[in-house]
Amino acid sequence: MTTNKYDYIIVGGGSAGSVLANRLSANPKTNVLVLEAGLPDFKMDFRIHMPAALTYPLQSKTYNWWYESEPEPHMKGRRIYQPRGKVLGGSSCINGMIHIRGNAMDYEKWARYKGLEDWDYSHCLPYFQRFEYSLSGSDGYQGANGPMYLTSPDCESPLFDAFFQAAQQAGHPLTSNVNGYQQEGFGKFERTTYRGRRHNAARAYVHPVKNRRNLTVKCRAQATRILFEGTTAVGVEFKRGRKLHKAYAGEIISCGGAINSPQLLQLSGVGNGDELNHFGIRSVVDLPGVGENLQDHLELYVQYSCKEPVSMYPALKWYNQPWIGAQWLFGRKGAAATNHFEAGGFIRGNDEVEYPNLQYHFLPVAIRYDGSSPQQGHGYQCHVGPMNSDVRGHVKLKSADPFEHPSILFNYLSTERERREWVEAIRCTRNIMEQPAFDRYRGEELAPGADAQTDEQILDFVAREGESAYHPSCTCKMGYDDMAVVDAKLKVHGTQNLRVVDASVFPDVTNGNIYAPVMMTAEKAADIILGNTPLEASQADFYKHQPQAKEDQS
Repeated sequence: MTTNKYDYIIVGGGSAGSVLANRLSANPKTNVLVLEAGLPDFKMDFRIHMPAALTYPLQSKTYNWWYESEPEPHMKGRRIYQPRGKVLGGSSCINGMIHIRGNAMDYEKWARYKGLEDWDYSHCLPYFQRFEYSLSGSDGYQGANGPMYLTSPDCESPLFDAFFQAAQQAGHPLTSNVNGYQQEGFGKFERTTYRGRRHNAARAYVHPVKNRRNLTVKCRAQATRILFEGTTAVGVEFKRGRKLHKAYAGEIISCGGAINSPQLLQLSGVGNGDELNHFGIRSVVDLPGVGENLQDHLELYVQYSCKEPVSMYPALKWYNQPWIGAQWLFGRKGAAATNHFEAGGFIRGNDEVEYPNLQYHFLPVAIRYDGSSPQQGHGYQCHVGPMNSDVRGHVKLKSADPFEHPSILFNYLSTERERREWVEAIRCTRNIMEQPAFDRYRGEELAPGADAQTDEQILDFVAREGESAYHPSCTCKMGYDDMAVVDAKLKVHGTQNLRVVDASVFPDVTNGNIYAPVMMTAEKAADIILGNTPLEASQADFYKHQPQAKEDQS
């Protein structure tokens, strides 16, 4: 058992951990240790660097924690798969590379919680801009000099043109930038790629500074518990190879994500005291909110066969893949150089919501997100799902064994509002896909299919086929209520020298993919931890939907 002393120990070298590794080690007098349970993001492994190869890490445990939920009671008892990145760079190495900040109103909602006023849009926008490097230029909302490259897609398939036209025919606007003034509407989705390669958080933040003498990154090092003296965090116990090690620091920062962070806190005695005692874990701080408030986005696929040979289907054929691979390997171009989630949008599924509550991804092929069960023949699809669900789940220990996956329950479809929004989602999607712009392409509706017409039939389809969008969050939420876990400076309530920085601290899940909000949170956290003067609040305006006045029917 070895011991070392650092200024900061970052537990988890994923998206947030990569940001903090860079920012906290910028001062050469500060010693930083990063503990990552997974492998390095090997440069020559095409599975995590070829954009179109994202299905490989989703189907393999090499770079993936491979979590599953408990049987979901409202999803016909199905265990819902939940991949999380187990690699330097974390889930940024296995995600869909879609750059979505969320809606400005998400952060206005955060700021309405007592004590979180500085987490509003005006204070968060500068931190998005700090990490962004938009290769398509800046419109005043995009960042232009950050370490994370963002590429605008080409949307070359005629199916994308049909999709944008159909959305307008259905009464929805186009938006030039879903991350700019107006999220509501349909448009291109920027992606985290650079010169035909995935640009993950480790490539952006860790590799450029990996030779700093004051930065130590240990891969294959899984934290087993946080060490406390009283309620003060003083170090981390971790296993590397067959040996247990201990390292000590002035501050411990958990960056494990919405599943690993609450699990590590609970293993360390921070959580619901009664539940921890059941596993023989001494309670350090009785904090019942740890692992509660779990939120995610449930999604499914509305698929159609295509009457014309214009989809990506030929790229799935084995005999075409050597040429596609060679194009990428030698030229970083072709079908393998894109994530293919090039377009989508955000709409309001009803007139009651203040801002969009449905997200779309359009894909010019009929296939599942993980690459399984492709439609045999040309096709296309929309991924759709509610964004602001009132469903809440939890992450709880199954035992005191740090290597046993925790119990995860999302509770999908458990509320009346979510069930209503799912019916609206399918009906809104069909309305778009059945517009004249698709007439020349539209074949049979493959899913949900002709048998799913009533509300009950639609919900039965969602329960049978719905999948996670892989956006777990909110299990160590910020705030000051009885179930809050961290304060506005991301310090764990009731402890000293312990913070959490990752998606688990969100009070509510954001509107869309969560990678960009995680990066923003980490950039903002770095200034908080270092005691830097915060970036100046932005004065940028944002779109607010104005409901049309109802006609006087008297």
